[in-house]
Amino acid sequence: MPEKVHLCLERTLSQTMPTPRIDQILTTRPQGQAIQVQAWVRTFRSKRFIALNDGSCLANLQAVVDFESMGEDLLKRITTGACLRVDGKLVESKGSGQLVELHVTDLSILGDASADDYPLQPKKHSMEFLREKAHLRMRTNTMAAVMRIRHAASFAVHEFFNKEGFYHLHTPIITSSDAEGAGELFRVTTLPEKAIPINEEGKADYDQDFFGQKTNLTVSGQLEGELGAMALGKIYTFGPTFRAENSNTTRHLSEFWMIEPEVAFADLEDNMELSEAFSKHIIAAVMDRCKADLEFLDERMQKEEQLKPQAQRATMGLVEKLQFVLDNPFVRCSYTEAIEVLKRSKPNKKGKFKYPVEDWGMDLQSEHERFLVEKHFKSPVILFDYPASIKAFYMRMNEDGKTVRAMDVLFPGIGEMIGGSQREERHDVLVEKMEAAGIDPAHLDWYLDTRKFGTCVHSGFGMGFERMVQFVTGMGNIRDVIPFPRTPGNAAF
Repeated sequence: MPEKVHLCLERTLSQTMPTPRIDQILTTRPQGQAIQVQAWVRTFRSKRFIALNDGSCLANLQAVVDFESMGEDLLKRITTGACLRVDGKLVESKGSGQLVELHVTDLSILGDASADDYPLQPKKHSMEFLREKAHLRMRTNTMAAVMRIRHAASFAVHEFFNKEGFYHLHTPIITSSDAEGAGELFRVTTLPEKAIPINEEGKADYDQDFFGQKTNLTVSGQLEGELGAMALGKIYTFGPTFRAENSNTTRHLSEFWMIEPEVAFADLEDNMELSEAFSKHIIAAVMDRCKADLEFLDERMQKEEQLKPQAQRATMGLVEKLQFVLDNPFVRCSYTEAIEVLKRSKPNKKGKFKYPVEDWGMDLQSEHERFLVEKHFKSPVILFDYPASIKAFYMRMNEDGKTVRAMDVLFPGIGEMIGGSQREERHDVLVEKMEAAGIDPAHLDWYLDTRKFGTCVHSGFGMGFERMVQFVTGMGNIRDVIPFPRTPGNAAF
C-alpha cells in the first residue's frame, strides 16, 4: 500500500475510533495513563463505583468517582442503562476482582436511562421476559455472551471454507422454486390485497404479479448452489432462509441462517468427512476465542441443570461437552442399523418413546436421534443411507432401489445438526424421481440441465447456523441465539 494512502487510513481510523474498548483496557498495564471510555452503566454503588460495559467483553471496567467533584445532580443521572463518556487515569486496582480501575477526572452523560422505566435492572431475568425486551436484551451478560459467540462462529464459517478453497456464492432470497418440496413457504407478492386478479381457473393470477409468476422466500440455496459447484468446483452459501412451518418448539425458527456447501466430484464419504471437519472447526474456534463467555455460560448452564430432576440432568458441562466432541470421531451408522438399535432399546421395549419404533422405513424423531447420540453411542453420530420414501427427490438412489445416499449429523442435546446427501447426478433417474414426487420437471429445467451438460458425482449439506450456536452456547431455546427471533405469531422488533 502506498505510504500516503496508509497514513490516510490510519488517520481516518483514529478519528472514527478515538477511545479504546474495555476488553483492551482490561489487559493494559496501568501506569496512570489518561484514557477515555464510552460505555453503559451496569451498576453504580456507594455513589462512588461505576461498573461500565461497552459490549466488547463479559467483564466490566470499574470507574471510581469523587462524589464532591461530580456534584449531586450529575450523580443522580448515573443509573443502570445510562450511557456515559468518562475520562480518567488508569491505575492498579486496590479492590479484589479486577486488576485495573479508572479514576475519573471528567464525566458526561451521553444518554439518560430513567431508573423508574429501565426494564433491565441488575437482577436475574427470565429468558421469556428478555424475549419481550429483545431491543434491550443484548445488554445482559447472557445475551451479550451469546452474540459474541455467534460472531465468532460466523467468522469461523467463512474462515474454514476460505481455507479449504471454497467460493462464497450468494443465492437468491426470492425464488420460484421449493427446494424441499414441502410447500411450507412465505409467498412474495405485490398483488393488491383487496382486488386480487383471478385467472380462468379461479385462482390468483400470478402472471400479473411483479415477477410474472408465483414466488416465495427461499427455503434453501441448495439448488442454485449445485449450479455453482458445477462451474466452480467447491462453493458454499450462508444466508437467511424461511419456513412457514407452524412449529413452536425450542429448536425451530421461521427465519434462520443456513450454511450450505456443494462440492463437485465428491461422494457421500467425502461429504461426511467435510461435515465432521467443518463442525469441529467451528467448535474449536469458539473455544479458542470466547473462553470467558463460554465459562460464564457453562456456569449458567450448570445452575440451570441443578433445577432439573437428577435423571434429566446433563452428564457433562458445556466446555467439557464441546471438548468431548472435538476429541472423538463421529460415529457412522446406517439407518438400517439404527432402526435395529432403536427397536431393541429399553425405552422402545418399555413404551417410553412417544413414537414407537416398529418398522423399517419410518422417519426418525428427535427422541430417537437423541437416544442414539446421548445414550447408545454417546458421541455425535452420522446416520446414512435412509429410505428413499422419506427423503428429498434430489438425493442419489442406491443400487438397492430402496435407499438414498443421504446423511444426517446428530449432536447431543440438539438432534439433527446437519442434513445432506450425495446428489442424484443421473438425468433420467432424477426426472423419474421428480415426477414421482409430483414436481413438474419443466419447472426445474435449469436444474436438470446440469445433468445434461457435463454431469458428475457431487454432494452437499445444510447446517442450521442457529442450531450450531445453540449447541456451543448451551442455550435451551433457539430463540435465544438469534437477535430478533421470528416464530409463529411473533415478528416484533
